Amino acid sequence: MERRQFLLGSAVLVPTWGFGLARADDDQPTPEWDQLREQLFSGRPIATDGPALPILEAPARAADAATVPLALRSPFDQSASRYVKTLFLVIDRNPTPLAAIFHFTPESGRAEVETRVRVEQYTFVRAIAELNDGSLHLASSFVKAAGGCSAPAGKDPAAAAANLGQLRLRAEAALEEGPRRARLMIRHPNTSGLAMDQLTRFYAKPHFVRELNILYRGQPVLKAELTFAISENPDFSFRFLPGSGGELEARVVDTENLSFTSRVQVGGTGGG
Repeated sequence: MERRQFLLGSAVLVPTWGFGLARADDDQPTPEWDQLREQLFSGRPIATDGPALPILEAPARAADAATVPLALRSPFDQSASRYVKTLFLVIDRNPTPLAAIFHFTPESGRAEVETRVRVEQYTFVRAIAELNDGSLHLASSFVKAAGGCSAPAGKDPAAAAANLGQLRLRAEAALEEGPRRARLMIRHPNTSGLAMDQLTRFYAKPHFVRELNILYRGQPVLKAELTFAISENPDFSFRFLPGSGGELEARVVDTENLSFTSRVQVGGTGGG
């Protein structure tokens, strides 16, 4: 099955807080993960230890299940000969377990994403890194949170609609050579379709950011395929190689095929 179709079409729900780093011995099987693993990777081996293991940072117990902070990072910088091609984010017991797919290039500098997600019930969260040599590497962590996907929106619908699609893109000042951090904030309700309006008793239509493209000087740095698992008003931090400077661009598309763009000029290494 083609990955995008599975990402947007899967809806498996099987019945059954401090930051922590994922450990290999946390990699416990679940029905959701067993099914998804076979569908995505067709029995390919997945390493759970070694120097290429991705770093997954997640709270053991979340303060708010609708805005659970996560960080996915490669332990090494990107290079033409060795780089993380794709990071898969899996939240086993969410209605759509495959929460996001992040694609990287050597120009990313480092495969790294920080964001906030919805978690529907106590679950394993998994980061699977696929390297350019085809090898797969897994880190997982158990997160105690419940009700995030079906929680009501945190903002007034009218206000959310008025601000829909506003983007704020910025890059850190260059403090040292190497991959520079940047951040994209998106005003979007990212409606899951699972939250009931307490007045009308109806469910709002799903409406969320489904695709994100980051380019630097016209070259791809990060591409993301997303679901409603990403929290309201999506927020992403990532890395890129600034080089001699140029234009950093973010392109966003939602499930209504509305598109939004933001650009910012970035100084080169040693500049602003």
